[in-house]
Amino acid sequence: MAPVSVGAEILVGLAILVGLVGIVVPILPGSLLILGAIAVWAIAVGTSTAWAVFGVAAVLLVISGVVKYTWPGQRLRDAGVPNRSLVIGGLLGIVGFFVIPVIGLVLGFLLGTYLSEAQRHRTHAGAWRATVHATKAVGLSILVELLGALLAAGVWLAAVLVT
Repeated sequence: MAPVSVGAEILVGLAILVGLVGIVVPILPGSLLILGAIAVWAIAVGTSTAWAVFGVAAVLLVISGVVKYTWPGQRLRDAGVPNRSLVIGGLLGIVGFFVIPVIGLVLGFLLGTYLSEAQRHRTHAGAWRATVHATKAVGLSILVELLGALLAAGVWLAAVLVT
């Protein structure tokens, strides 16, 4: 295969960067975008090293995806926060995103989770405690996915710099 141009590698790097932003501000499917960008690069490069990089990145993203859902979920179950509260928080977060771009996502999630838990607990203290647990779990989930994505991006960057 012909060598990949620097411009093409920069475009792949930008797609990976957009994917990283999509993880922190959950608008885009960040991990899928990163995996897709590395797959395009591996196809363009076409070497066994490029495919090995793709494989390692895929494994890192899959592992972080599994941990992203299991670890925070277990913490929520231990705290007694039901999935219903997260769903309501997520739905209000989506509405909030369109009402107040970006920050509305967080505000809507907090409000939705709090309202759901207030209905369940009937006290401010119980609802707030559950909302804090839910917010920590979502933050942990984002950090786990971001770590996997940064490792995958680092593997790709190392391969680009070496070749």
